[in-house]
Order: sequence, then C-alpha cells, then structure tokens
Amino acid sequence: MKLRCIIVDDSFMQRTTMARLVDNHPNLAMVAEYSNAIEAKNGLKNNEIDLIFLDVEMPIINGFDLLESLENPPQVILITGNPDYALKAFDYNVTDYLYKPISLARFDASVKRAVAKFEQINQMDEEEEYIFVKSNLRQRKVVLNDINWVEALGDYIKLVTNEGNVVILSTMKSFEQKLPKDSFLRIHKSYIVNLEKVEKFNSKTVEVVGRQIPLSRHKKTELAEALYNV
Repeated sequence: MKLRCIIVDDSFMQRTTMARLVDNHPNLAMVAEYSNAIEAKNGLKNNEIDLIFLDVEMPIINGFDLLESLENPPQVILITGNPDYALKAFDYNVTDYLYKPISLARFDASVKRAVAKFEQINQMDEEEEYIFVKSNLRQRKVVLNDINWVEALGDYIKLVTNEGNVVILSTMKSFEQKLPKDSFLRIHKSYIVNLEKVEKFNSKTVEVVGRQIPLSRHKKTELAEALYNV
C-alpha cells in the first residue's frame, strides 16, 4: 500500500531532500511537489492526495494559512526549522511534526504513523458515513447519523448531535448539498432534519428527539413521502 503524497516547500533544496526520502520509501508515492501554497491548493483540486509534507514558513501564505483554507485536507506532516510551532501544529490535527534537519529514522517513524492512521480510517465500518467540517480552526469528523438536525444561525449553521453542537461557517444550501438526500431533508428555510431521527409530525412541526422544529407548509407532503421511504 502506498500513500499518494505531495511536498509543499519554498526551498528547492528542502524539496529535493524530501523528494528523495519519499521516493525511497516503500509506502509512499510522489504525486507532485510545489514551491508555494497557491500552487499546492490548485494541485489538490486536481489530484486525490492522502498525505501532504508541508513546510510551515513560506512567503505570502504559510503552511497554517493553507490548512485553514482547505475544507477537507488529507493527512498532513508539518515540517519546520522552528520548534515553537510544535504546539500550534497539533491544533490543526496534523498527523506529525518534523523538525529540520530531518533524520531518516524520524522520517520513517512519521510515515509509519501516517500509514497506521490511513489504515485505521479505511477499516472503519463502511456503513458509518461521515464528513469533515471546520469548527474553531480545526477539522472535525462528524458521523452523519449522529446529526439530529441542522439549524441556520445567520452566516453560520449549527449541527445538533447527541454529543453536543458543532457550529461552522456555511450556508444551509451549501451544507445541504453535502448530505445524502435519502437521509436528510430540508423542512424549513432554517432547518434540515435527519429523517431517521423524526419521531412524529403534524402540519406545523416535526418532533426530532423530543424537540419541536417548525415545518414549512409546502414541505409536509415531501416529508411524508421521504419518511415512507426511509
């Protein structure tokens, strides 16, 4: 098994060093290398990547800025010559953090961690569908069936789950497109419900895990049909 990876570093020498390490590792496959974050972001749109080796200190857009701009980043191993970034690195849920100059032993240990994480993710129950959302600058995994309903909050939306609420910057329309249509239905301009969590409804409200949620009049028939097919 090989993880498809890219290298993002403004230093030609550092990219060359990392490329050599990647090429010599049996569990890695080099897809591309980039000298700046803008090129990398465009490249990620066109390639399916499992792992990014990402330099922190780059001009204009640094490594952390790039991570914040990605909606659903792959695994990331951060690389820097400044140990002060180590604590901040793990705020971004990165897989590992490498300090320059990078030893072969440390590189191998880091890749081993990435491979183990990749295998763990892919061994999860296939029926447990999930998405990653950005909340408080972190990518957070949300199991779709854990969502009871989604509620509009101005420029934000709130995912209501049994484990608590997750607030993210998104429009209802944009987030609705990420949800499976056979499991979720927008019943009001401000609410999307998990059909499996609906307990009962009438012409005005829907009860989801004990909470009354408003139902738009023109959505009643669609809701009844959707629940029949769940």
